Amino acid sequence: MTTLHTPSDIITPPLSRRRFLTAMGLAGATATIAPRWLFAQHGGIVEALRRDAAAATIAVQPLRGGISALMGSGGNIAVLPGPDGKVLVDAGISDSRARIAAALSGLSADPITHLINTHWHFDHTDGNAWLHAAGAAIIAHENTRTHLQVATRVEGWQFTFPAVPAGAIPQTVFSDTQVLHLNHETLLLQHYEPAHTDSDISVRFADADVLHVGDTWWNGLYPFIDYSTGGSIDGTIRAAEANIAAVGPKTIVIPGHGPIGDRSGLVEFRDMLVTIRDRIAALKTQGRSLADIVAAKPTASFDAKWGDFPIDGKTFAGLVYAGV
Repeated sequence: MTTLHTPSDIITPPLSRRRFLTAMGLAGATATIAPRWLFAQHGGIVEALRRDAAAATIAVQPLRGGISALMGSGGNIAVLPGPDGKVLVDAGISDSRARIAAALSGLSADPITHLINTHWHFDHTDGNAWLHAAGAAIIAHENTRTHLQVATRVEGWQFTFPAVPAGAIPQTVFSDTQVLHLNHETLLLQHYEPAHTDSDISVRFADADVLHVGDTWWNGLYPFIDYSTGGSIDGTIRAAEANIAAVGPKTIVIPGHGPIGDRSGLVEFRDMLVTIRDRIAALKTQGRSLADIVAAKPTASFDAKWGDFPIDGKTFAGLVYAGV
């Protein structure tokens, strides 16, 4: 473990599922969609998310201990202002730069000094370059730096992300845990075993009892699992279990996507994942094809809550099928 000592609510709805599928060219997708074709059509998901981020309102939700959540551009961003400067968890999408900057200015006049990436995906790191230029030292797991500094393929999106500019690459990386003491708060950074990706970390604001879990939790949404960079359904379940064990009844939990939540939401997410994984694993063991399994609707009892956007039950069944 490395310790660093550094000196001194209204949310705009995301893209509708209809808009998303139209943008992705998937409005007529069949039930036999394979995981590698999830978001095909020349990287359409990336382009669509950029367009959405360019127009999105950034909602600011105060939490506790001076921490606020910024929502509306890619993954949820946490911000802790103070005498050591603003500390951000995740960077959003750069197309929202002006609105994110305005939201940050509205919180305090403190300069931006630190940025923590919860994992490497572009909707959490695309703002790295401009935030670094604004003064942020970037901290992340070592696998985040590995993926960002080379061209990295996400088969599920049918998109290859080019290497990022030098200023967007994390300057400080760690392998397991990291502790930061900033703005009278202790931040505990903890790497998960491969889950959503192989680079996921949580960020605990220990004194405020606020936990940012990145994309190991999609609150009210089926999660994307990036098999291309180490993710798996079982790893996602293990991360959900770790999150449940890490929180108490009063912990405020910031998911990667979806509204701010708590322990009960994490438990519901874990239970959904386990039930669907077990159903699909049992069918696959019987020798059923993906088409047959999707036709059996193993996610049906969960679709009303979890399957609206961006991943519906059929697509999530394909993701789980790939990993059991």
